[in-house]
Amino acid sequence: METKQFQAESKRLLEMMINSIYTHKEIFLRELISNASDAIDKIYYKTLSDDTLIFDKDQYYIKIVADKENRTLKILDTGIGMTKEELETNLGTIAKSGSLAFKTENELKDGHDIIGQFGVGFYSAFMIADVVTVVSKALNSHEAYKWESKGVDGYTITPCEKDSVGTEIILTIKENTEDENYDEYLDEYRLKAIIKKYSDFIRYPIKMDVTDSKLKEGSENEYENVLEEQTINSMVPIWRKNKNELTPEDYENFYSEKHYGFDKPIKHIHISVDGAVRYNAILYIPENIPFDFYSPEYEKGLELYSNGVLIMNRCSDLLPDYFSFVKGMVDSEDLSLNISREILQHDRQLKLIAKNIGKKIKSELQSLVKNEREKYEGFYKSFGRQLKYGVYSDFGAHKEELQDLLMFYSSKEKKMVTLDEYVSRMAEDQKYIYYATGETYDRIEKLPQTELVADKGYEILYFTDDIDEFAIRMLMNYKEKEFKSVSSGDLGIDLEENKNDTASEDMDSKELFDFMKDILSDRVKDVRASKRLKTHPVCLSTDGDVSIEMEKILNAMPNSQNIKADKVLEINIHHDVFHSLKESFEKDKGKLNLFTNLLYNQALLIEGLPIEDPVEFTNNICKIMV
Repeated sequence: METKQFQAESKRLLEMMINSIYTHKEIFLRELISNASDAIDKIYYKTLSDDTLIFDKDQYYIKIVADKENRTLKILDTGIGMTKEELETNLGTIAKSGSLAFKTENELKDGHDIIGQFGVGFYSAFMIADVVTVVSKALNSHEAYKWESKGVDGYTITPCEKDSVGTEIILTIKENTEDENYDEYLDEYRLKAIIKKYSDFIRYPIKMDVTDSKLKEGSENEYENVLEEQTINSMVPIWRKNKNELTPEDYENFYSEKHYGFDKPIKHIHISVDGAVRYNAILYIPENIPFDFYSPEYEKGLELYSNGVLIMNRCSDLLPDYFSFVKGMVDSEDLSLNISREILQHDRQLKLIAKNIGKKIKSELQSLVKNEREKYEGFYKSFGRQLKYGVYSDFGAHKEELQDLLMFYSSKEKKMVTLDEYVSRMAEDQKYIYYATGETYDRIEKLPQTELVADKGYEILYFTDDIDEFAIRMLMNYKEKEFKSVSSGDLGIDLEENKNDTASEDMDSKELFDFMKDILSDRVKDVRASKRLKTHPVCLSTDGDVSIEMEKILNAMPNSQNIKADKVLEINIHHDVFHSLKESFEKDKGKLNLFTNLLYNQALLIEGLPIEDPVEFTNNICKIMV
């Protein structure tokens, strides 16, 4: 019996196949089952043009048989089989794909597509087997042949006996090593798990003898283990069913079965596209945020199938980062896969699918905003932060796509509102969209800086997330209305009343404020009369791009560079405190020093900033009490 050699190129490729092409060894079963499915498909296509053949679907199946004692795993199919020449051509030359050739010759158009196209998947069997044996009998042939190989040393082809048409692959499983447990590929529970994971939606039954516990005949409480043949795969994927046939419970069950989450999804999106690129998808918008969502361990992405065969558990390229909370799957026949089918080629089809999916998710979220507000607010509580990160990231490249999905708490409505809702009810004389930052709504409500804007009747958006102001600064404006912090130096509000009196007071107070600025030194950029304070004596405002809230956030980060906002101490010249300042300026500069430091520390406390010297601050309070 002559041992034939693989071609030199094929020999090198086989060595790569065994050692490096596939990431996970369990992939071998996916590949062999896919090949078996192809073999049955080929008979189906033959029947379309050959009146002498009848395709009875019940007669076609794939069977897995594990024999622990003899360390063999068999994959049988009732497909088209192979002649001696086809065994030589398809298995003797690696990367020669019988499936691809068949597809090219027949130009399949009816929605069924041949899965295997690369001709290398079969050789993944050598990752877990010392010997691979293929026994095959071709359709309309009276002879059967056995192809056998121990790997790179070559292969033999010999006549053999086989009663029925089809192919039987026998893998002699390797012995365990310190690093690898090959026994798992003989364990029925492990085999079932691999089949369910990768091949659950193969359109032909995948059968296996499974041990089941059943009530012993004639007994009421005694059980026995029974070996019975079961179909492991579900065959018909939910995404290929007509939407009209499915209920909300069907989608929820699929969400649960696929372990996308333990919660109940807020929304499901079923997509079927048959255009420039064909694909089906089922997407879910979850209700609750995963515990590890903001950790490095979290993997975004959708499950990717090709013709019902799982290719990737997490295809990150199908989702933009700002929609990374979306769960689900995509199945397409049109994607270009690499040699191992584990990695996508970055082609036009993939980008087109990803773009369409992004648009669809945005559309569904907008629909929730408009029609199911309570659901959207629940979603936004969990994932609004991610949308704001999306606005801020990539230098604001996605802000136009996301701005209508943003929500903030309103000072007027006392609830979450969209930017569109805010702008739609702005006063005619209002120049800006006003916002205030703080840790909680209650604390923001009490901020002295909000007094003037609130008295004008203008609505204020409350920012409590650390990302809020960064995102808004990147957004810059909405519907041609700029954003303005209530702590900004210029609020864009004209004050006609007492305008001349205020200007006069400013001139009279210039020396006082200059003196106070010298006391505070570089802790403030300026001390000035406030145009925003009504009842409060003092507050801090900012000049420049860095706000006080930004200062707090940036300096709380690791490796912070002690970034400082340009602070301005504003004094309410209509408050009794101001009169005490003027009096001390004229009569007691030492007391003015005390008052100035107290007011500055008071302003810091209002902003939630740390006091530089708490002991001195408490001593100063005691001084004014005696």
